[in-house]
Amino acid sequence: MSQEATPTPPHVLKPHARPIQPMPVQKEGKQFVALRDPSMLIQQTMVVQPQALPVIQLFEGELDTTAIAERLVAAETPDRDGVLKEARTQVEALATQMDQFGLLWGPKYEEYEKKLSETLHERGSLPLQASGSLVQLAAQARGGEEKPPEDADAQREWARELAVGMLETWMEQAEDPEFETPVVGLVVPHLDYVRGAEVYASGYRAWVGATKPDRIVILGTNHFGVGDGVVMTELDHETPLGRVSPDRDVLAKLKEKLGDRLFKDELDLVPEHSIELHLPFLTHLFGDIPVVAALMPDPLVPMISDDGKRVSTPEFVKALGETLDEVGGLTYFVSSADLSHVGPQFGEPKPVDDDRRVEVERHDREHLGKFLENDAAGFLEAMEWCKNQTRWCSVGNMYAVASLAKAADIELIDYKQASDERGNHMVSVASLAFLGG
Repeated sequence: MSQEATPTPPHVLKPHARPIQPMPVQKEGKQFVALRDPSMLIQQTMVVQPQALPVIQLFEGELDTTAIAERLVAAETPDRDGVLKEARTQVEALATQMDQFGLLWGPKYEEYEKKLSETLHERGSLPLQASGSLVQLAAQARGGEEKPPEDADAQREWARELAVGMLETWMEQAEDPEFETPVVGLVVPHLDYVRGAEVYASGYRAWVGATKPDRIVILGTNHFGVGDGVVMTELDHETPLGRVSPDRDVLAKLKEKLGDRLFKDELDLVPEHSIELHLPFLTHLFGDIPVVAALMPDPLVPMISDDGKRVSTPEFVKALGETLDEVGGLTYFVSSADLSHVGPQFGEPKPVDDDRRVEVERHDREHLGKFLENDAAGFLEAMEWCKNQTRWCSVGNMYAVASLAKAADIELIDYKQASDERGNHMVSVASLAFLGG
């Protein structure tokens, strides 16, 4: 007797694709598209033909494979029933393959997710990711020919020395803002080091020689993850300067107040750069310092489902403020924030020219002016009123730090625009200081 075919799972028959990043690739002179998982949960990359992309765009969890085939085959097609049958088979095959790669929402993805979570918790830390570029830049600055030692311990020390040297160079080149009162917090970018190092250093220069705090609250932005609430982790962070640990007393109290909801989407932190890029600076300045790290949602965008399963910005700000009062000690704050994102790469119709740069700077400085008024609620209202038309990506963490820092004043240190030669994209960044009383 012939074996019956395994039924196709329901989530494959009605496919819902996870967020993917299509990347053009060539193989044997032919064009293909690699489907990259921006969350980095799936390390393998699935390759498809370019004509598969319009099909994948229909994988929204609303249509089954038959309905998708109906959309793809024109009504006047000869022998339409036969063509439809073949199209449905091909759509199902594509969905099945995507499922095997964990690119559909469903049990296979959850299996990948569970396995990664177990691996990370066994290790006790998030992997080294974006901050590793610090070592690469330092090696390039030395000529790029030096090879790392083969011994693992020696390699870590080699990387650490390179990273420290690069940080020292950047900090020495930065101008001292010479504030007369203590700096209790900073707004600094999360742009890559290549484009943003100057502005990172302009902000962190204000903490050279500062009193070492008991902890640093660092709030970032969730660029790639699935969580639409506040995201935290109890894991350490790996950096070229060593591990950075969370303030476990603060985490324990937050957990008492808000529950495990805070950690529901902790895997969102695996690919996320907006926190990790700052940790080498903080370690360089203060040594072994515990952090309270969280990814903040955009308060201008409603939560997908306000069902209490995730922590909202107001809930978190209230709970963290109470917790910091309870634990006492000296706390510094970091808002990891980039400002405007303009140009075709971000959905705009025209390349960025000089007029657009001037226009964006005028807009940025107007809204930075609102932020400098030290009125968190007023800043949020201003961004809501203008509908965040230039896509500031960190309104949530800027608002949260402004609410928590209790600064007497806020001052602008530096402002910069970074763009490519063709005007395909431009990102603006700034460094600001929260001054104590």
